[in-house]
Amino acid sequence: MKLITEGDINQYYLQTLCMLFFPRAKFSNTEKLGPDTPVAIVKVTSDSKTAYAEASLALGGRSVLKYHSEDYKPDEPEKNTRSIAASKAFYFAATEFCGYNPPWGLLTGVRPTKLAFDRINAGMTKDQTVKSLRSDYLMYPKKAILATDIARTEAKIIKNYSDRDCSIYVSIPFCPSRCAYCSFVSYTTKKLLSLIPDYLAAMKRELELLSGMIRDLGMNVVTIYVGGGTPSTLDENRLEDLLSFIDSCFDTKALHEYTFEAGRADTITAEKLASCKAHNVSRISVNPQSLCEEVLVNVGRMHTVKQFYEAYELAAKSGIPHINTDLIIGLPGDTFRTYSDTIEKIIELSPDNITAHTFAMKKSSALTATGENVVTEDNRELVKCVDYTQIVTKSAGYYPYYMYRQKNSAGNLENVGFCKKGAEGIYNILMMEEVHTIFAVGAGAVTKLTADRGERIERVFNPKYPYEYLAEDRGSEHAKLREKTFGFFGLTQ
Repeated sequence: MKLITEGDINQYYLQTLCMLFFPRAKFSNTEKLGPDTPVAIVKVTSDSKTAYAEASLALGGRSVLKYHSEDYKPDEPEKNTRSIAASKAFYFAATEFCGYNPPWGLLTGVRPTKLAFDRINAGMTKDQTVKSLRSDYLMYPKKAILATDIARTEAKIIKNYSDRDCSIYVSIPFCPSRCAYCSFVSYTTKKLLSLIPDYLAAMKRELELLSGMIRDLGMNVVTIYVGGGTPSTLDENRLEDLLSFIDSCFDTKALHEYTFEAGRADTITAEKLASCKAHNVSRISVNPQSLCEEVLVNVGRMHTVKQFYEAYELAAKSGIPHINTDLIIGLPGDTFRTYSDTIEKIIELSPDNITAHTFAMKKSSALTATGENVVTEDNRELVKCVDYTQIVTKSAGYYPYYMYRQKNSAGNLENVGFCKKGAEGIYNILMMEEVHTIFAVGAGAVTKLTADRGERIERVFNPKYPYEYLAEDRGSEHAKLREKTFGFFGLTQ
């Protein structure tokens, strides 16, 4: 795609808008124009009071030209106003040209609820917040309402925690096999799985050092999340050893939430679930992604629908209080018929958490590497699936409690966690809204130091790959983290 801009315009943001309408677009200043190359031209000018924008879109002999103006506001930087004028002009041209209105309007970021939070914190009522989101970002009414409702629910949880509280993320980046849509750093070959014993030993050392630092900081651990990869890739003995060690480092009985993301049905056993229960795990994920056998085969999921039901029954009998199930909307081969059948069957099981993700093309996934075309310009069936999820979960007594979006998600649509009353995933809320420090251990883990209710954030990255993680000295690396953490919070060691 050819994008030409004139004036003070954020070109990267305009590129993300272009991709709402042309999902497979690539941008190059040297690209030769062909008959199948869309061309967008966006210009912005201004005077002392107003920013004026025009946008044209042309392809195959068709073209559309639109104009839009925005008056400067006393509390808004002029550059932002020029960007809004340019983006709205392009949006109006693209919606007319393509005959498609993205439900989230101009919004391309991963955290729609942040915008609602900002307005609620400024004193807006629910109706005022919804009206503002619709006007400023051209959202569909139901999306503006969704973002506002979730922000209000999250606010009730967040107010219970202070800057002296923290959470811990434990990374187990191993899987029995790799799903075709996955981009996580996870390892599946026998050679890489052979790293597990040394990896766990290094991670236990990191956990031990971290627990001492948290005590010295005077912070309180409120949630722990064991994720991956697929943590239940660990065999029964190694899992029992890891959970026992976590118990020795932290008071897991006092946690507000302890999540173990088991995930894959083909890795879940009664013995592993019994270990989780014995070590105070309060929330577990059993993730089918789909209950259509053909779809599971398409994405290399390597377990059957029958295996999911067997694993779910084990989880339901384990005594672990909360069960989450993850679904993905729009997987290759999925349709409204197959997806609606999946969500209806999941609701029949009555887990107290259901997380519905929209399929996203990840750069490092197998689907992207093979160049398979699974994202299309026509996302109406996806929108129908997303809308149906909200309808059937509401009628079954669930409500949305957290939301985020992923880059390159089909239709620019959202991922939403639904729960029954009182079963919100606390870690998910605190992590996504970035109001809470999360210390992360293991390969690919990212510690997020947070203060002043999210006004100050600093990220500390662990090595991405297990072999890099194992090559480091955990003691010296922890010393660096300790120095950075104490400095961030203005404390002396």
